[in-house]
Amino acid sequence: MIYIYGAGYVGYSLALLLAQKNQVVICDTDPVKVEKINSCEPPIEAEQEFQSLISSCKHPIKASTNFSEYIDRASMVIIAVPTNFNADTQHFDTSIVELCIQQTIENTKNLPIFIKSTVPVGFTKTILDLYRTNKIFFSPEFLREGKSIFDHINPSRIIIGGPKNAHSIAFVNYLLEIAEKNDVPLIYTSCSEAEAIKLFSNTYLAMRVAFFNELDSYADICSLNSREIIKGVCSDPRIGEGYNNPSFGYGGYCLPKDTKQLLANYKLVPQNIIQAIVESNNTRKDHIANQIIKQNPKVVGIYRLVMKKNSQNFRVSSIQGIMKRLKAKGIEVILFEPLLQEPEFFNSKVISNFSEFVQDSNIIVANRMDDELTPYRDRVYTKDLFGKD
Repeated sequence: MIYIYGAGYVGYSLALLLAQKNQVVICDTDPVKVEKINSCEPPIEAEQEFQSLISSCKHPIKASTNFSEYIDRASMVIIAVPTNFNADTQHFDTSIVELCIQQTIENTKNLPIFIKSTVPVGFTKTILDLYRTNKIFFSPEFLREGKSIFDHINPSRIIIGGPKNAHSIAFVNYLLEIAEKNDVPLIYTSCSEAEAIKLFSNTYLAMRVAFFNELDSYADICSLNSREIIKGVCSDPRIGEGYNNPSFGYGGYCLPKDTKQLLANYKLVPQNIIQAIVESNNTRKDHIANQIIKQNPKVVGIYRLVMKKNSQNFRVSSIQGIMKRLKAKGIEVILFEPLLQEPEFFNSKVISNFSEFVQDSNIIVANRMDDELTPYRDRVYTKDLFGKD
């Protein structure tokens, strides 16, 4: 039996796929999530594949808030819990990961543990030394928001931080079993190198976003055509078209926190670029807010909080930073976000009727365009040039 800590989008999507052929148990502290899983309902915002995968599980996924309820039957433990960045300590909060490891080691016969949660470089080695064990591995995930199932079954690579032995090979085989693509690159490396791979990968993606955002800011100020410049730049095959659509800044759960953690890991290392990547996000939001403020709107309508089309998650979305800057200048901000049931969001009125929202907005601010905004294009402020993420 495979035991997974965490019913978020990493842990739950992996559990769904593993449960097609294996018995899987999820432990989570949220009783609502646990109840939904035990009722064969997704505990998180559903992707289109979730329901069919729930129906086709060989064994229904079991869930509990009590880690000891099923742990004695486990052959392997996977940790996929949050590690939020703590601004005060300038460090990931790894306390939940540490608790999961402690509970597992103190209450089982030295089960192999695979950490999927993003952690600072050096974390896993510290834990290995603390518990004097060689059965803890780090294996980063590279999932895009809203596409966790697709990315699990079409992995760009599988990385194992730790020795190639019976435990890690068994874990890799589980991941290959759920993959639809052949010849998935396998990389065995040390746990610290694997941790660095995750942080540098996400920081590079943030750098791409920041680069094209700053290109777009330059075009704004100099009255140039941003679309034409980007098309010309990206025609070079060495550069390509990935992550080149301007936005209000990089956001979501991973990129903002992972860039900050990597910068913290650079404490004793000379650098310029990493600091600039972190700072560029605030600079971009300042620029976007100033461009909106110049139009002297009385009421700004924020169209959707989500980061991407077809997403149902707005954790740390960049448009929220724009909202805060506009409100700090005394501008009234209203929201259209179908995912919100509350009448207000951070003291801004939520309007559920789209027509009413449009009528009440002087300017409609949208990180990404949508077909329903097209009739009002002359009132929409967006940086979406290519209609993609």
